[in-house]
Formats: sequence, structure tokens, C-alpha cells
Amino acid sequence: MVKLNKIYTKTGDDGTTGLASGRRRRKDDLRVEAYGTIDEANSAIGVARLYTTGLPDLDAMLMSIQNDLFDLGADLATPDTGEPPAYEPLRIVETQVGRIERDIDRLNAELDPLKSFILPGGSPAAAHLHLARTIARRAERLMVTLARRDGEIVGEPALKYINRLSDFLFVAARHANDRGRADVLWVPGKNR
Repeated sequence: MVKLNKIYTKTGDDGTTGLASGRRRRKDDLRVEAYGTIDEANSAIGVARLYTTGLPDLDAMLMSIQNDLFDLGADLATPDTGEPPAYEPLRIVETQVGRIERDIDRLNAELDPLKSFILPGGSPAAAHLHLARTIARRAERLMVTLARRDGEIVGEPALKYINRLSDFLFVAARHANDRGRADVLWVPGKNR
């Protein structure tokens, strides 16, 4: 378990932060930006959960995802250098991807097929889940960019997980909108 006794250390006053390996990176480093955006998505899910107490199955799925997102942050904060680490780093694994896929399928089975794109909104839970979805998509873009950089490795399960997360959050938002019945559909060209 992680043990935090002191919240401020002053070591980041120079604009750097420590990775799990102890190595320092600039706070605007792409890897730091990626795991910081994962943290942002996790926080947005936390806000959405304020409105999912009446949906206990969905709320339990979201809590599992929040735990996974800490795993994903740890994965990203522990760069794979190709050398054996002194400890077993925490990585996203295929079983986590499989679980989120099953949850997507379970929620989606209760929804009518879409006939149009939907506008983000509806219920408070759905609106916050859509916001979390867009943050997750930004995190995914950052992770993909990071994975393309020379010397930077992002695990395939981590990339799959973040891709599935935005799909899950889309389906979860529809589920929170009275199983899609309260979705607000986009009407192309409506205000021309």
C-alpha cells in the first residue's frame, strides 16, 4: 500500500516531478501530462458518482474503473525502459480490459440502438459521464502520442483500456439517462 505522511515535499518547486522509478521529469512532460489527464478523468468520474447512488450496478462499475485508473496512472508513471526493474511495476492487464468490455456489453444490451448522435447532457449523472468521456479521450490522445515517441513505451493493455473507457462512459451516460430514453438527440442543421 502507498503511505503518504507528508503532502508537500518542495521537490517540485523547480518544475519537475518524480516518477515511480524516482527519476525526475518536467511537469509539462508528455508522460506526466498523460497520467495527469487520467487523474482528471478519474476526478470527473468521482463527480458523476455523486449522481449514481440510485443506480447501484452502474455506481459499482464506476468505482471499479476509478481503481483501474489509479493502476493506469501508476503504469504510466513507471516507464518501461526495457531493463528489468528492481520491483514488479503495476501495469494494466488484459483482464481489466475484458471486465470493462463485459460491462459495456451489459449496459448496452439494455439500450435501444441510436438513430442519431446524442448531445452531451440529460440527467446530471449523464452530463458528468459525458464530460469524463471527453477527458478520457484526451488522455487517450496523449497516450497514443507518447507511445509514438522514440524511447517511450506504453503497454498495449493500457492503450486498449483507455480506448474502452470512453466507450464505457458513453454507454454509461446513456444508461444514466433512463436507459437512453432521456437522451437528447442531435438534429443536424436544426438551427440553420
